[in-house]
Amino acid sequence: MSDTLFDLPEATRELRDTALAFAAERLAPHALEWDEKRHFPVDVMREAAALGMATLYVREESGGAGLTRLDAAVVFEALATGCPTISAFLSIHNMVAWMIDRYGSDAQRADWLPSLIPMDRIASYCLTEPAAGSDAAALATRAVWDNQGYVLNGTKQFISGAGVSDLYLVMARTGGAGAGGVSAFLVPKDAPGLSFGANEKKMGWNAQPTRQVILEDVRLPAEALLGEEGQGFRYAMSGLDGGRLNIAACSIGGAQAAIDKALAYVRERRAFGQEIARFQATQFRLADMVTELEAARTLMWRACAKLDSGAPDATAFCAMAKRFATDTGFRVADEALQLLGGYGYLADYGIEKIVRDLRVHRILEGTNEVMRLIIARGMLGK
Repeated sequence: MSDTLFDLPEATRELRDTALAFAAERLAPHALEWDEKRHFPVDVMREAAALGMATLYVREESGGAGLTRLDAAVVFEALATGCPTISAFLSIHNMVAWMIDRYGSDAQRADWLPSLIPMDRIASYCLTEPAAGSDAAALATRAVWDNQGYVLNGTKQFISGAGVSDLYLVMARTGGAGAGGVSAFLVPKDAPGLSFGANEKKMGWNAQPTRQVILEDVRLPAEALLGEEGQGFRYAMSGLDGGRLNIAACSIGGAQAAIDKALAYVRERRAFGQEIARFQATQFRLADMVTELEAARTLMWRACAKLDSGAPDATAFCAMAKRFATDTGFRVADEALQLLGGYGYLADYGIEKIVRDLRVHRILEGTNEVMRLIIARGMLGK
């Protein structure tokens, strides 16, 4: 069997090279400072948007890049070599823009996409609540129709970009209990009654703000409903299929950067009269790291192909890729830190930031325990 079946098309490789160059020039040199100062570099993200990276899989007829999920994953992996935090936020913005393109009305697309494409306006995704994380269908935020519009009340938790973003895609309950009672709404930042909690102090992902989104009698017109009433949970889950691939890609990219830093270190560091790269224990560790990361990348590519083709088992494969890549990416980055010894623990070397950033990938977009449930249910036909 030809090796070309397992390689990227030339156009995708060119995309990767563009994203790698952007990561090296515009993200990596500033990543440690952004993390330390908790700075959200909107200006730099707009530079990425100018290259088409804010709406990678929004359709071309809607003004987006019209790329495949594989193309997008390759881009997010490349960007994450410079900063996983910024790459992950671009993934969130992409997800919201795609959901508007996929499920929105012509008027909603015309209203939002022209400004989301260049990131003149930024979007956040609001599903999780203080008492509804893994059990997302149990969300309590409610939208009530009163013949003049919808009135929303509730609180969303752990929302990336909250307080800065201009648009919030909010899942709220319009019907009874369970997934079938959830609808999706487009809530602008200036909506009366919308407010935000304090910027959370986090282990990682410090270059993007994370706050509660608080809705107190937020009144929206009928036109703010995305798609059909009662379909919001389905929309949310379809968005998360792609989001899981993207966060898998961010984990792989971050871990690749950690490997590259470790390689440079072991080639320079000497112990007992020779480079530590010459020790068999070092070589074996490096071999395992790169093998496991390549396995994660290959599974991610296959899951992307499943989602692009609309395969019936695409959701299960997205869950497999997310579970395996985020676990592997974190473990590989931690092994890279270990290779640097005490220096790996110092902020100046950059690996400890990668470890902190990648840790949350095993939690968000559905915890890896939930990924196992999705995979098992697919196996059992439920």
